[in-house]
Amino acid sequence: MSKRDVFEYALLRVVPRVERGECFNAGVLVYCRAHSFVAARTHLDEAKLKALDPTADVVGVRAALRAVEGVCGGGEGAGQAAGDDAGRRFRWLIAPRSTVVQPGPVHTGLTADPAAEAERLLDLLVR
Repeated sequence: MSKRDVFEYALLRVVPRVERGECFNAGVLVYCRAHSFVAARTHLDEAKLKALDPTADVVGVRAALRAVEGVCGGGEGAGQAAGDDAGRRFRWLIAPRSTVVQPGPVHTGLTADPAAEAERLLDLLVR
């Protein structure tokens, strides 16, 4: 059995009308300190979005999800977080916020492959 390391993850939730509190999962953030790995995998279900808010800004929600992916990727796509390490970028992304795209609570697990874990969680909890 290959060595497994602790990882953390949080779901990305879309809350089209913050005042109503209704939400659905649209992505997952995964962080593994041992691998200096942070990534976001997203999938926006437009039908769910429109069911909760027929006037929702689909383009804006997609842009917000892409922005999270960009911060995870580091470099120029991370904006002000470009120089931060993976852990700092993850912590910044999981900070509570009152926006259309919000992080859920952080959970932990063990994995030998954090990238594969991100895909597995996306399939299990989002799609």
